[in-house]
Amino acid sequence: MDNTIKKIKEQIKKNLIILYMKGSPEHPKCGFSAQISQILCNSGFRFAYIDVLENPDIRLKLPEFANWPTFPQLWINGNLIGGCDIVTQMHKNGELIPLISNALKSATPNE
Repeated sequence: MDNTIKKIKEQIKKNLIILYMKGSPEHPKCGFSAQISQILCNSGFRFAYIDVLENPDIRLKLPEFANWPTFPQLWINGNLIGGCDIVTQMHKNGELIPLISNALKSATPNE
């Protein structure tokens, strides 16, 4: 298996909520990344992030792995939720917070 794909799988497995974005939540480098990270930060849930600009291997391979061509990408409990439009719509519809809450409730504690 490709080492980058293996790394991506490990990141997704290790982090209940992970955002692959351009920049960081404190210093996003695109408007779409800023929008999702702000929604997540305002939700009060902790989440991991990977700056794909600092990780060109992940930036290249994640779209292929996820079958999703763009960034940002939000993953919750091992599942790709989507990009900015989907996450923003889910937040506006009141679907995102319950999704995260349910994922946290069903999460198995790290051993």
